[in-house]
Order: sequence, then structure tokens, then C-alpha cells
Amino acid sequence: MKIPIRMISIVVTLFWIILIGFFVTAVYSVKDVGFHLGEPEIHLTVFNETIISMPIAIDNQGYYNIGSFNLSTKIYDSYGDRITEGNTFIPVIEKGTAINARHNVTLDVDSILQNNQNYLFNDTELVVYETVGLALAEIIPVQASTNFSVPWGAPLYNFALGNISYTSFNGSHLTAIVPVSFVNHAFFDLNGNVRILLYNSTDSPVGLGEAAISAPQGASYQGEVGLTVQATEITEKGYCEVYISTGIFDFGPLVVSYG
Repeated sequence: MKIPIRMISIVVTLFWIILIGFFVTAVYSVKDVGFHLGEPEIHLTVFNETIISMPIAIDNQGYYNIGSFNLSTKIYDSYGDRITEGNTFIPVIEKGTAINARHNVTLDVDSILQNNQNYLFNDTELVVYETVGLALAEIIPVQASTNFSVPWGAPLYNFALGNISYTSFNGSHLTAIVPVSFVNHAFFDLNGNVRILLYNSTDSPVGLGEAAISAPQGASYQGEVGLTVQATEITEKGYCEVYISTGIFDFGPLVVSYG
């Protein structure tokens, strides 16, 4: 039986009306979708990696399911090099339901500091790119993105060694006192050890000393490292090799001249 052309035209018209109506209601239902990112929490793993974890709340009170929800975070340094990234994917969020999840980004602070010492001693900024993608009614793709800068605080801001002083230890040796100071601008507490090797002007090692350091987030540190040295090997000029070891990063040697 041959279907009249007029009937085909009516069917096609109805199809487009239904399709347009579906698209409009799907897009309109976005207003009934709630999306919220909570305050980030910072955790330290047993592998000394820092995890930035943000709670996500999605409330789909729209007319249709939401498919392929994906939240992507990419963090770049001030030179445009990517430091890390994290992704959270939820296959389906059914209509009339609310879902709570967590969005995690792993930050290897030790690797960052080893690759660029600027982050160890100087405050700077990181650039964060956030992208949210989803499929309305599991069909219509929607994507939104933004970027913003966040401050990076140096854990050893304004690091310095003070003037070395000497006190008598015994007939042939002296105790060298090396003042150490810095301000912890990082987002984590700093606990560990500082180790100093003292060299004279002939590049000969003359003493080794170590001290504990503790500087909570935002706090300054002022301490001393004592070294036992042979009096005859001390010269007016020389240099120190500084090594710092904490639960989050290890660094050294930092060479600081004296005299």
C-alpha cells in the first residue's frame, strides 16, 4: 500500500515537533539541576603525596536523566607546564535523585619542588582549569569550563643562614653555631630535620650538624644548628651545604656562602 505524500509530511512534521519539544524541555530542565562543590580537604598519603579532595553534590530534579557527568581539574604552573590533573566520572544521574561524590586531585609536592626550586623559596601562583561535561537526557552534550589562579605559598620563604659564631668545645675543637630562619607560607605544616655540612675556603669539610625543625602553616622558624669543628681547619670564608628532610619533601644541597 502506498502511503500518501501528505501523510508522510504530517509524520515528519510531528517528528520534528516532538524532537524540538524534547530538546527544549531537556535544556529547560537544567534549571532544576543543582551542582555544588564543597570546601576542599587536604590529606597526606603514606606515599607522601598530597590529596586535595572536594565533595560534590548533584541534585537532578529535572525531567530527564543526566548521563556521562565528568568533572576535570588541571593545574598548571606559572610557566604553563601541567603539574597534575584529576577526573571524576559518573555514568548516570537519574531524574529525581541526588548524588554525593568526591573529586580528588593528587599533588606530588616533592616532585614539584625538585623540578622547580622557585616553589620552595618564593610565593607564586598556580592556574586551575575546571571543566564540567554532561549529557542532558543522556543525549544532548553540554560543557562548561573556567579557569582561575590560586596562590602557592613557599614552605621555606625567606630562608636564610645567619652569621656563624664559635664557642670553645675543648683544647682543639670549637662548636660552630649556624642560625637558621624561614617562614612557612605553605598550605601544610612543616616538620623534619635540617642538616648542615660546613666547608672551609679549600673546599674541605670541617663539620656536620643536624637539628629538628617545626613550623606550622603560616608560622616563622628560628633555630640553630651546632657543629663540632677542628679549630685549625676554620677559615674566614667558606660555604655551607644545607639539606632539609620532611614528611612531604626532601631537598638539598642548597649551597650558602659565608664570610
